[in-house]
Amino acid sequence: MRSKRYRENKTKVNPTKKMSCPEALEKLFEMSHSKFDETVDVAIRLGIDPKQSDQQVRGAVVLPNGTGKKMRVVVLARGEKQKEAEENGADYVGSKELIEKIEKGWLDFDKIIATPDMMGAVSKLGKILGPKGLMPNPKLGTVTFDVGLAVKNEKKGKVEYKVDKAGIVHTMIGKVSFGQEKLSENFKALLDSVMKNKPSTSKGVYLRKMAISTTHSPSVQIDTAMLLAKKNEEK
Repeated sequence: MRSKRYRENKTKVNPTKKMSCPEALEKLFEMSHSKFDETVDVAIRLGIDPKQSDQQVRGAVVLPNGTGKKMRVVVLARGEKQKEAEENGADYVGSKELIEKIEKGWLDFDKIIATPDMMGAVSKLGKILGPKGLMPNPKLGTVTFDVGLAVKNEKKGKVEYKVDKAGIVHTMIGKVSFGQEKLSENFKALLDSVMKNKPSTSKGVYLRKMAISTTHSPSVQIDTAMLLAKKNEEK
């Protein structure tokens, strides 16, 4: 059951009205009176057929102003790559011993980065890491020999996104405390990444609907036509 405050906030939002990103953020700030720093989430409905394997949309983007979340990063590597990971801020670095620890149930981390030569051993963790979205993936930059850069990106604030069965991408762009300017910059970075990952087989309107919300607020609709017109002006 929704809280009293949520129901009150819902009366402040016209579900059919579409706003610019700054206007939508201002509306969220107006409704946000939580005792903690709420997360700002984005939902994007895409003009794709999620049942088609060649129309899957998945990617990752480093938000210019981070996510507001402190990331605990594990790096699975050997030799000099372990040192590189440690020098760039990895929280846990190792190889076989960490894999065995994860097999026994240790999951006190937010992200795993692995070098390609470790993936044979890491693959047996698929049943543990896969359901939690923690399995390293080269498409997301978490299987790489450039572990230093990968760690920096995760620490700075990288978000991953993947279209769901309904053709919707859900992810976060930061915290309410960031303010309008920083959230707008993060929003733009996410939108640019999603647009860049448009499948070549997707026909018609790609960006169908978009809405933003906070942890405890109703969604506010964003005018996608206005967004696309602005992007065209920037080209």
